[in-house]
Amino acid sequence: MVNFLLLDDMDVQQAFAAHLRGLREEAKLSRAALAERSCVPASTIKKFELTGQISFRQLLLLWQSLDDLKRLYDLTQNLPKQQALPTSIEEVLKDGF
Repeated sequence: MVNFLLLDDMDVQQAFAAHLRGLREEAKLSRAALAERSCVPASTIKKFELTGQISFRQLLLLWQSLDDLKRLYDLTQNLPKQQALPTSIEEVLKDGF
């Protein structure tokens, strides 16, 4: 049985923002200190933490400053074969939803 989690782009953006904000707070870094460390302006960090919106390059700079960038890179490597997603409501209902 396949479990579906309905996510959209904003859900993922907010999750990344919350993760990195939590790491920033754990490290006891102000936005200004993180800005200095990452070369991402403090105003951009604030906007990212509040809205989840940031450029991909700036996200990588923040991630590199707060977490292991290899963890993010590894998501793109050796992806397991995914089960085909249903293409109709009938296929969803057939699987017990």
